[in-house]
Amino acid sequence: MADRIPMSELESYLWGSAVLLRTNIDAGSYKQYIFPLLFFKRLCDVYDEETAAFEAQYGEDADLFADEHTFIIPKGHHWRDVRMVTEDVGQAIVNAFRAIEKANGEKLTGIFGDGAWTNKSRLPDRLLKDLLEHFSRLTLSIANCPEDELGQGYEYLIKKFADDSGHTAQEFYTNRTVVHLMTEMLRPQSQESIYDPTCGSAGMLISSIAWIREHGQEYRNVRIYGQEINDLTSAIGRMNLFLHGVSDFHIVTGDTLRNPAFVVGGQIQQFDLVLANPPYSIKQWDRTAFESDKYGRNFLGTPPQGRADYAFFQHILKSLKPDTGRCAILFPHGVLFREEEKDMRRKLVESDLVECVIGLGKNLFYNSPMEACIVICRTNKPIERRHKVQFIDARLEVTRKNAESYMTEEQIQRVADAYLNYQEEERFSSIATIEEILANDSKLSIPLYVQSFTEADDTVAVEDAIAEWMEVAAVCSEECQSVVDLIEGGNTDAI
Repeated sequence: MADRIPMSELESYLWGSAVLLRTNIDAGSYKQYIFPLLFFKRLCDVYDEETAAFEAQYGEDADLFADEHTFIIPKGHHWRDVRMVTEDVGQAIVNAFRAIEKANGEKLTGIFGDGAWTNKSRLPDRLLKDLLEHFSRLTLSIANCPEDELGQGYEYLIKKFADDSGHTAQEFYTNRTVVHLMTEMLRPQSQESIYDPTCGSAGMLISSIAWIREHGQEYRNVRIYGQEINDLTSAIGRMNLFLHGVSDFHIVTGDTLRNPAFVVGGQIQQFDLVLANPPYSIKQWDRTAFESDKYGRNFLGTPPQGRADYAFFQHILKSLKPDTGRCAILFPHGVLFREEEKDMRRKLVESDLVECVIGLGKNLFYNSPMEACIVICRTNKPIERRHKVQFIDARLEVTRKNAESYMTEEQIQRVADAYLNYQEEERFSSIATIEEILANDSKLSIPLYVQSFTEADDTVAVEDAIAEWMEVAAVCSEECQSVVDLIEGGNTDAI
């Protein structure tokens, strides 16, 4: 225990590797080089730790138990072998990565990515040697750095990259306090299957496992599934799961809308729980193929070309088991009221799948003051919740400190309790019948059902007023784009 690495030292150590890269590589590319090196170091240190344990227990017969290693590190491709190289260091790193991937089969195939390690103008030998020496400062064994703690350090590094790289952040990092809220409401259980169709760095899947462990349940029998379109981000997700101590999972690289990875008997595979933060309102997607989707994922209709939100929404609903299926999805508020999705939204409301709509506070997502919402759906609602939808206005449940916005444990619990206890609370939560929602043109906009503010609440800070203005401008932009899309499609009658 004397060698246990304090979290503050671990965080400083991890971020120190990024500092070394700053003069050579754009912040958005840090993750492409630091995560693979960190994972390589961890694998080798755990391998050495296991070897020492075998030797202590079996003495001269230790070699007979080589197959008991968690991972295989081929001879000549250990961290210490690469550390000894003085020329063409990048090539030595690539050789070690490929050898380890090959030796471990499907478990690690492609996990180290395809970074330009041999590009000496970008990564000269001197810089790579500095990185190797920096990572060599600490031993990342299980004893020194348990899985949970290294996982926390890894999450810290992901967040720092998000802070540092700005516009690229959302693709691989979702505010962890929002994720915590989603898992707190859905409450994953032992033996369940959990899926994220746009899993990024696997943060939502890891949060689900963490919730199960924290509540004293067996987590090793939970089945984890995820798909991610970006090769590097998918690899980061797999590394993240390994570093959190999760080894039984299925993370696949690919386009979920075009080629869903999890299909059984010609049908979309179904899961107990789905958590997702799909990319918002993407325009580049195969709408034509979705219009005649062979998996029947267009049961509500085909979304407009300019916004694929309801394509992801329908994919997720198709992925829910009929008896235990439930999901929590982060969406832009537009899905609750946009005119061009009205018919799909009406069918969604009539299906009685929507259980709760939660409005979140400002600035919880990088580089955007816009508020997002969480939509919770359930295939088998409790009797008292059927033909009803709960609305929670959690816009004030946000804390801002040192230019960072997040939800405190108390704020998370307030929202979760309102949902779990199915509470109505003036100016915070209310319950509407499906008939009431249909009478409101099928709109799920929270202010239609929760009267939150009075004139006495109108005094706001300057920065909040600016953020509010930016949000309204963004919504207006969405509405204007809707009109443009309708005109371009020749559908002027709908305007």
